Amino acid sequence: MSDHNWKFIRLILSWQGLFTIVFTNYLLILNLVTEPAIAQTKQDCSVSLKATQEKEKLRLLSLKGNKDAESRYQKLLKQHTKELQNCRIQTWPETQAIWLRLYPCDTQPGRVDQIMDRIVNQGYNQVYLEVFYDGRVLLPAATNPTVWPAVVRTPGTEKFDLLALAIKKGQQRGLKVYAWMFTNNFGYTYAQRKDRQDAIARNGKNQTSLSVVEDSSQVFIDPYNTQAKTDYYRMVQQVMRRRPDGILFDYVRYPRQTGSDSIATKVHDLWLFTSATQEVLLRRAKNSKGLELIRRFLTRGYISAGDIAEVNKRYPQEDEPLWEGRIPQKKQKSLPSVEEKQRVLQLDLWLLTVAHAMQGILDFVALASSPAKQQGIPAGVVFFPEGNQALGQGYDSRLQPWDKFPKTLEWHPMSYANCGNANCIVAQVQQVLKMAQPGTKVIPALAGKWGESISNRPSLEVQMQALRQLSPQIKAVSHFAYSWQYPEHDGERKFCNSR
Repeated sequence: MSDHNWKFIRLILSWQGLFTIVFTNYLLILNLVTEPAIAQTKQDCSVSLKATQEKEKLRLLSLKGNKDAESRYQKLLKQHTKELQNCRIQTWPETQAIWLRLYPCDTQPGRVDQIMDRIVNQGYNQVYLEVFYDGRVLLPAATNPTVWPAVVRTPGTEKFDLLALAIKKGQQRGLKVYAWMFTNNFGYTYAQRKDRQDAIARNGKNQTSLSVVEDSSQVFIDPYNTQAKTDYYRMVQQVMRRRPDGILFDYVRYPRQTGSDSIATKVHDLWLFTSATQEVLLRRAKNSKGLELIRRFLTRGYISAGDIAEVNKRYPQEDEPLWEGRIPQKKQKSLPSVEEKQRVLQLDLWLLTVAHAMQGILDFVALASSPAKQQGIPAGVVFFPEGNQALGQGYDSRLQPWDKFPKTLEWHPMSYANCGNANCIVAQVQQVLKMAQPGTKVIPALAGKWGESISNRPSLEVQMQALRQLSPQIKAVSHFAYSWQYPEHDGERKFCNSR
């Protein structure tokens, strides 16, 4: 055979080899796109290990500028989005959310992609993204019109909008991204402003929350204060401009205290001793007798038989002392004793001041959620199921009136009871379901980790199974938090350690 013929054969063979390689790669890509990554028989909608690894490989290659990898990565994201949507429709719960905090290091290229991929891989279809916490807000430093500093203040990132990026990246993957915000807890930075001192809540011992809460980052405000309401409303408006899929309000309460102070039993335990709160409280009086007794009760913490006699003498034209919500007892044949009248009025005044403190929380949430309502975006409240307990004639110091939240808000009870099994967790959710009005969306928040117990809490699998048997009303559950699921990754992101 001539050299020319050998050259021709070798050329044909080389083409065949090249064709084989190209065809094999084509089949690999085709298989990658068409083979389901989420098995329809799975109970958790998680992505297979093989698909997870391939997706991460393509993400890393695309970061290096590989256009082919970028194209394949985007196709895979779309495939997983569709499969996750289909799986969640068929799998309880329909909505499975996770709580997430971002760090300044997450401005690095590809970081948010990696986080959102992991969330999808685990079968979640919602993210509760922490937007306002510890006195910092997730807005660009250069265009942050609020009174709080930005979370991201690294030189060179002043215009980086991490909130908008996270919403975009989540939504690209079929995730609904909620903005999760602290509410009545404005943070330590707020307390350092000389022009905001009147907005900070005070009790009858002239204490702010800095004196009674171990975590010094927590500073609770007076919910009746106009400046506090204006500051918060403006921040919510900025967040809503990024078009999140929903908004959640956390710390919708007063400070949680310890020991004997964990139960509020007298008016000086309440956070009523700021001018704005007291002005509104005094306006609740319906006559002069009522107004004077409210004043005296606030000042001394009690009223005496002498106080009653004195206001009767001062305002003889009035019958009973009156204020909002007070319905005097019907006149009896025999007049009540002075002691009995004093006891009844003092109890009524105590109930008035407790109700007034709680109403401040309800009014503040109504104001905070109004921008979402105007845009037709869901809003929810995050609360402790035990935060509204009446204990004898006292109340849980948090005075969290969750049972009075409207059904137009999503209810997110933090079902964090810890008794070594799921029974106490289920009991908390049962309590909330019992109190909720028909039509209220109750979305329990669980604390835990997949595959193992943590801090004496059963695994998420155990908790989820217990909830599933509880009630068909529950169609959505959230898990606290991403940092619990991926502690190593969370630590890397805090300190910008690349993998």
